Amino acid sequence: MTSEGLAVQADAPAGPTGRRGRRAADVPTLVERAREGDARSVARLISLVEDASPALREVAAALAPHTGHAQVLGLTGSPGVGKSTTTTALVRALRATGKRVGVLAVDPSSPFSGGALLGDRVRMQDHAGDSGVYIRSMASRGHLGGLSWSTPQALRVLDAAGCDVVLIETVGVGQSELEIASLADTTLVLVAPGMGDGIQAAKAGILEVADVFVVNKADRDGADTTVRDLRYMLSLGGRHSEAGQWRPPIVKTVASRDADNGIDQVLEKIETHREWLAASGEGQRRRSERAAREIEAIALATLRERMGDVHGSAALGTLAGRVVAGESDPYRAADELLDEL
Repeated sequence: MTSEGLAVQADAPAGPTGRRGRRAADVPTLVERAREGDARSVARLISLVEDASPALREVAAALAPHTGHAQVLGLTGSPGVGKSTTTTALVRALRATGKRVGVLAVDPSSPFSGGALLGDRVRMQDHAGDSGVYIRSMASRGHLGGLSWSTPQALRVLDAAGCDVVLIETVGVGQSELEIASLADTTLVLVAPGMGDGIQAAKAGILEVADVFVVNKADRDGADTTVRDLRYMLSLGGRHSEAGQWRPPIVKTVASRDADNGIDQVLEKIETHREWLAASGEGQRRRSERAAREIEAIALATLRERMGDVHGSAALGTLAGRVVAGESDPYRAADELLDEL
């Protein structure tokens, strides 16, 4: 595969229920070609997902038998810590082992076009000529959690297309941007010396979601202090201190270097975590929880769309009038409205 998917996504925002789209698609043919490694078919399938095409449900059904094989790595961290540079270095190292790699880079949305602001995603052009790499930049489109609502479905496309590893890079980390932990098998949290990440980590609850800490730009002054601060915070307790739980290792990297950059050590820790997930059963639990969240999100989105259909309807007006008159209460009225839906 090539990185043809690396493009600005400027489509209008859409929802995840598959009720809108621009044109019909031959889904079986697209899925077949995507599984053969055709980058254009992969791109088209992801576009169908992002556009909430009427074919979205057919796409999901066609992909389902071919998913569940890819290892999912999440990368998050404050802006400026070197997420894109680290992603590029990880892709290079994974390709050296012969693995096919997919990258979903979620960017903030332009307030004007709704499309992704690619920023330093151009660095990933290092892999543009590699048929074993597929890179897609996706707009968050205002979705909280650091991801796009369509990221789980795009992940399924890359999984079905034969990617051994899929890296998901978020827009940045903050109080409400921790969804990546529920989507990835292994979550890498990047910090950098001199950026106040120690305090931010405590605020954002990063300690609870990190599987591996990566102190990037470790050639800067203060790297050892950052490592020490992270170790201290880990010693304070939390779920990682419970018996049998995974304790996040801390790895220093200089991802901008071509050699001796610490990325091999990061991959070693990722592999160790993968083995722990399999042995402890945590991996299966995480994937089951991931599926449950996805089902719930689709169900709620469908309900919202149906609620939109009845907004301003006679039935809703009647129920509202009864509440105002004291003949009913909002909870009973809501139950009656749901019964009608």
